[in-house]
Amino acid sequence: MSGATNPPLHDLSLIIETLDKAGQLIRVRSEVDPVHQLASVASHFEGRAQAVLFEKVRGHEHPVFTGLYWSRALLSELIGADEKKLASHISGKVQQWQADPHHKAVEPLVVESGPVREYTQPVVDLFKLPIPTHAERDGGPYIDAGVVVVRDPETGVRNASIQRFMLVDRDRLHINIDAGRHLQMALDHAAKRGETLRFSLNIGVGPGVHFAAATPAEAAPPDTDELGIASVFHGDPIELVRGDVPGVELVAHAQYSLECEIVPGEVADEGPFAEVTGYYAKVAPRPVVHVLAVHHRANPVFQTIICGKEVWNSAGVLGEASVLASVSKQVPGVKDVYFPHGGCGFYHAVVQISQKRAGFAQLAVMSAFAAFPPLKMVTVVDDDVDIRNASDVEWALTTRLNPTTGVIIVPEVFGHGLNPTFPDYFGAKIGFNATHPFPKTYAYERVRLKHHSIEGLDIDVPEPVVPPTQSLVDKWTAAERAEHGIPAPAKKSSGAVM
Repeated sequence: MSGATNPPLHDLSLIIETLDKAGQLIRVRSEVDPVHQLASVASHFEGRAQAVLFEKVRGHEHPVFTGLYWSRALLSELIGADEKKLASHISGKVQQWQADPHHKAVEPLVVESGPVREYTQPVVDLFKLPIPTHAERDGGPYIDAGVVVVRDPETGVRNASIQRFMLVDRDRLHINIDAGRHLQMALDHAAKRGETLRFSLNIGVGPGVHFAAATPAEAAPPDTDELGIASVFHGDPIELVRGDVPGVELVAHAQYSLECEIVPGEVADEGPFAEVTGYYAKVAPRPVVHVLAVHHRANPVFQTIICGKEVWNSAGVLGEASVLASVSKQVPGVKDVYFPHGGCGFYHAVVQISQKRAGFAQLAVMSAFAAFPPLKMVTVVDDDVDIRNASDVEWALTTRLNPTTGVIIVPEVFGHGLNPTFPDYFGAKIGFNATHPFPKTYAYERVRLKHHSIEGLDIDVPEPVVPPTQSLVDKWTAAERAEHGIPAPAKKSSGAVM
């Protein structure tokens, strides 16, 4: 981190300490209100290669941390990857796990104790947690960066996922579970067996646990323990500790861990909430979560993710990795994939390809949709286009796309239910083949300037002497204006009403 040694990735406390030493931690020392003010203050620093720690949160004893994922530069430096190769780096880690998900080097270890069990609330009281309320119309405080760890009651296989939880009462949350997630499968299995579903909700975890939980279901089948992905990222098997409730396991190095239970069929209103789309998720009846125990470190830090770039990166970079890995196997010549922020980091994939054969670009579109179902739009460009430069991608669209043959529309398919154009998870998708014809013709030869260094040249680059909002002519004297026939500038109105 800016000259510092990369920190152990399994422990958020050590990560925060490393960021602080590297000058990459912004400390907000003034007291802030967790209702709206905290998120608003954080938004002033959104996207910087620095995270934010709120030291004093009104009404609470412990601090709040955010911003770990809102800068790809910061995230890449943290995990030891090149920023432009972040997707391929993550894809490589996931593929390493996929090669042998049951290897003892990646399987989680259940240990006797861990930092998360340093303190247990004598009586469950979620109001003591500094859970913020982000957007103006949010239905209340939300836990939005917690990782669910559950064992499927039918198969016994662990699953990790990230869901949103609305705080309702001292011991009650309401949860939204995305369709198609393994957590919903586990809940269905519990209902079929006439059982409750028990799990832990872990807040303030290392990036590996977060990545494991955010890995698309297509890349982590339900018969594998995807927590092994965290082991690969962290460099050692992830450690879990047993909870007080039978069958519940806690992430040993989390900041907080809540032991929870869902009674199948028990629902209540959840929402609205500022989601990845930039819109509010609507209110609907969703499962009720009963919190049976609250554990945390002696000095915990509550982690939250602010709607915007942090959500787009934390979700999108795993989508990129999944699409890159899958499409590369199916379509020769695929070089890179990027999920731009304009697509909410979730709904638009730009695929870069070195064409090997006519028709491969269209094949890449369909392959990307299959690899990551939330996608609504896929744009395929040649390898001379910078996929992280929106202007360059637009240039390819306007000069290489043939609207007659290069637009692919897929009607009424499964998508992401949070996108308002996919009511009930069904809607249309669109792909754009913005590549040059194959084989390439002279008409599509891109202009390039021959590179020459300016080093050693005598070049005078003056500093501007006129503010950019003021015209040069406005600086002329009356005599200079008369010489050039330019009238004097109009006098400013006094603002008097005639």
